[in-house]
Amino acid sequence: SIARAIISRRRITTTTELADVVKRAVNWSTRSRVHPATRTFQALRIAVNGELDNLEKGLMAAIQALRPNGRLVVLSYHSLEDRVVKNVMRREASECICPPGLPICVCKHTPTLSLINRRVITPSDEEIRSNPRARSAKLRIAQRI
Repeated sequence: SIARAIISRRRITTTTELADVVKRAVNWSTRSRVHPATRTFQALRIAVNGELDNLEKGLMAAIQALRPNGRLVVLSYHSLEDRVVKNVMRREASECICPPGLPICVCKHTPTLSLINRRVITPSDEEIRSNPRARSAKLRIAQRI
């Protein structure tokens, strides 16, 4: 619905115009705390800046920079970022990264990490009460082999 509204409006020249188009497309009421265009602008920023690709490249560079037994600690605040972190850490801790359908391993991948915590660490209810911005935080830790 947002994409259709943007396409039908087509000639949008300011961020205010885009925010208004998004607001009308989702039937936003002022009772909601967050403006509906916030996520649209976030998605545009992530895509334009290539943030997820840069995050993966940065993680790989950090892993390569670690000495044996060095720890990589990553705190993410967005689910897309956390997915990239989780996938990189799992891949680099795995013996085989071949596609699941292959009957035998042909990748010759050597793990570079060992996962310190199998499960993601999230803030406690007490932490969220004292710091509401911590609500979406996810902490992952891995160690260089």
